[in-house]
Amino acid sequence: MNISTQAVQIGLEWDTRTGAVSVPIYQTATFRHPGLGQSTGYDYSRSGNPTRQSLEDGMARLDNGARAFAYSSGMAAIANLLLLFRSGDHLVVTEDLYGGTCRLFDKVFNQFGLTFSYVDTSDVEAVRAALTPRTRAVFAESLTNPLLKFADIPALSTLCRDRGLLLIVDNTFLTPYLLRPLDLGADVAVYSASKYLAGHNDAIAGLVAVKDAELAERVSYHQNAAGAVLGPQDSWLVMRGIKTLGVRLDRQQENAAKIAGWLKKHPAIAKVYYPGLEDHPGHALVKRDSRGFGAMIAFEVATHALVEQVLLKTRLISFAESLGGVESLITFPEVQTHADIPLELRARLGINNTLLRLSVGIEDGGDLIEDLNQALEA
Repeated sequence: MNISTQAVQIGLEWDTRTGAVSVPIYQTATFRHPGLGQSTGYDYSRSGNPTRQSLEDGMARLDNGARAFAYSSGMAAIANLLLLFRSGDHLVVTEDLYGGTCRLFDKVFNQFGLTFSYVDTSDVEAVRAALTPRTRAVFAESLTNPLLKFADIPALSTLCRDRGLLLIVDNTFLTPYLLRPLDLGADVAVYSASKYLAGHNDAIAGLVAVKDAELAERVSYHQNAAGAVLGPQDSWLVMRGIKTLGVRLDRQQENAAKIAGWLKKHPAIAKVYYPGLEDHPGHALVKRDSRGFGAMIAFEVATHALVEQVLLKTRLISFAESLGGVESLITFPEVQTHADIPLELRARLGINNTLLRLSVGIEDGGDLIEDLNQALEA
């Protein structure tokens, strides 16, 4: 079955008692037992809720995993995965990753004895060189935030398998609609479901899909023990969003390709990062492994003065920090999303004071180009 069809069908099989097409929102904390030592399969909503389980079951199918797990945010999902490791363990991670993930690694879990090495995970040899006897996992973003480098997941999975390491892939930017990390050899796929999966800038959520049933049991234990689970209302919102994932991303990618091509020709734009452009370093690899190039664009304006001008003069495109929704959003990574990355690392990576990140929505592509044009020339 095509993945877009699978997405539309999420949750449809759930309520066999009434035949409800939309999964009910089981807004309950606890469940009545039918008898002593008996259970309906649900006891307490931290441990399991029918609405959340419908989302988790559907996500496991979309990502072709043994099980999936829903959390109160993408950061909660990553934090839960870090509970798989012990003090003294080492992880090799993407260097230009989301600033909040960097903060979680360096400011929170570092104090419990986990160590992290930041490398270019689009360079398999750089990852190999960073491995140590204490390394237990590689954490890569499939398409990095914000510079849109692409990881060679099959090559990384071979490296990890040979060394007995876990490969965890943050696939937020591409989603299972475009890329299935588990099919390419990853052990775990993690998502900020607030973004493309929910798709409407109205829910905060995280999702994890696990390939192996035994590893999934460990993740399930930590999900219940730590308790940062997704509530039933937000589980329903994410399911509703996933149903339109295919049509939304098709339109968003169409718009992104047009905008990236237009930006490359504009005299006020110094550089454009978009994997759909043939001169992007990862273009051929993305074309090989993914069903599309995504709808995120990063670009550098010619002068720092243009940054504030663009952010404040756009009329259709909102100056906001999130991404992946139906509305187009623009942000300034150096100050907004990546301020927690050390200054020297930002400078080396190119997350500088002229870089903007654009999340392309489903508006008319010509209108978005006109909005950018009037802002640049205001």
